[in-house]
Amino acid sequence: MTTNPAEHALAWVRVPGGVCLFGDRQKPVRVVDLEWTATPVTPAQLGLGPDHRPLVEVAHAQAARIAADLGGRLPLSKEWEWAASGAERRLYPWGEEEPDETRANLRDSCGRLTPVSSHPCGRTPFGLWDMAGNCWEWTASKTIGDGFVIRGGSYNSLPLYARCTFLNAAPAESASSGIGFRVVRAA
Repeated sequence: MTTNPAEHALAWVRVPGGVCLFGDRQKPVRVVDLEWTATPVTPAQLGLGPDHRPLVEVAHAQAARIAADLGGRLPLSKEWEWAASGAERRLYPWGEEEPDETRANLRDSCGRLTPVSSHPCGRTPFGLWDMAGNCWEWTASKTIGDGFVIRGGSYNSLPLYARCTFLNAAPAESASSGIGFRVVRAA
């Protein structure tokens, strides 16, 4: 397993902004430069013990509060897609190759969360880990009703859900074992 320095401490990765051709309809939207947590936030990164798997079972409001405490916020859905797909509109965060156990923790993998450094071939070119699989990630983008967009798929997701343009939604109060989050801040 490749060691990830972000596994033990909160590390930030700069992702330059640009024009994201958002979603399957490729709607052009502007995204600003941001710094991202290199991985989904883990209990170890928050000083809550030695667990290097994503922090899950956190409702949206709690995830937003933790993000603010860390000096940032949850990303918008368009920002998440930009960071995952890049200007080249990669099919998956790592490129065009189909998911496998070196790239993402998806259904038919191990059936549970794994440490955030477990899939080194799944990193984005900017160095973001686990943008596909392991856990869905809360965004700050609201849906109709009391929900928010989640992105990236989880350990129980089909490979289709790992695609950069795939989005889903969850009720704001959902504290699921398959939903975590990462944090963004101004670059």
